[in-house]
Amino acid sequence: MSLSELSLDQVKVGSVVRLSRIEVQGGMRRRLLDLGFVPGNRVEVIQRSPLGDPTAFRVSNTTIALRKEESSLIYTEPEGGDSL
Repeated sequence: MSLSELSLDQVKVGSVVRLSRIEVQGGMRRRLLDLGFVPGNRVEVIQRSPLGDPTAFRVSNTTIALRKEESSLIYTEPEGGDSL
C-alpha cells in the first residue's frame, strides 16, 4: 500500500477519489466490478448512515451502499489534490 493510498471506508464524505485496487473476493467482487468498481474509476463518497455503517458511494452514475467490511477492502488514491 502506498503512502497516499486509503481504503474507501477512510475517505471523508464529499471527497472524490480514484480506485487503485480491490481486494474483495467471491461473488461480491464480481458484483462490484459489474457496477463500475474497477481500478482507475472515480468514486464519490456521498453519505454515511447516522451510525457510520453503511456508506453510500457513487461510481459510474450508480449509487451503492457498502458496509465497512467491504469498503475497507477497496483501496483508493486522491484525485486532483482533494483532501481525504
